[in-house]
Amino acid sequence: MNPGGDLQFSQSLRLRDGTPAVIRAMRPDDKDRLVAAFGKLDPATVYTRFFGYLKELPAGPLSHLDRIDFVRLAGLVVSVGSGADETLIGSATYVVETAPEAEPKIDEVAFTIEEDYQGQGLAGRLLAALAGIARAHGIARFRAEVLRTNAPMLAVFRRSGLPMTRRNEDGVIDILLDLVPASP
Repeated sequence: MNPGGDLQFSQSLRLRDGTPAVIRAMRPDDKDRLVAAFGKLDPATVYTRFFGYLKELPAGPLSHLDRIDFVRLAGLVVSVGSGADETLIGSATYVVETAPEAEPKIDEVAFTIEEDYQGQGLAGRLLAALAGIARAHGIARFRAEVLRTNAPMLAVFRRSGLPMTRRNEDGVIDILLDLVPASP
């Protein structure tokens, strides 16, 4: 396992509309870009991600930027443009929920995609990238809580090809995605 290598993660791609973009590891210097990206989100997108209407990005995610190690905490962003013109249009994180010695490791995974870029396949690409990184660190499962009304995110999980179990509790779907194949 090489967490230092994950901190350099970068993957170029083209969105379905042809726009060049990059999926890369979150960095401590992303704080202002993340705040700016959050400020551009529609209230409905904020609600589907945080299960509430927030006026600003919670301090917790911002304070964790310098602790991203891809072992206990992982973060990827999708950006368009470069240098001073770089704009974040999506993000995905996982946080380890169990002690490192416990098996299987289960991580909570979450995604945010700016509305103008939804439907471009970004959440699926982020999920695939995070799953690959997680597997390399012995992560067995991802857990996600998704509002029952968030059909696009539920479809991303369904289309991922990962074995999935779902449990519905009061309008929130609790999803477990197996990242490693079952033993024969």
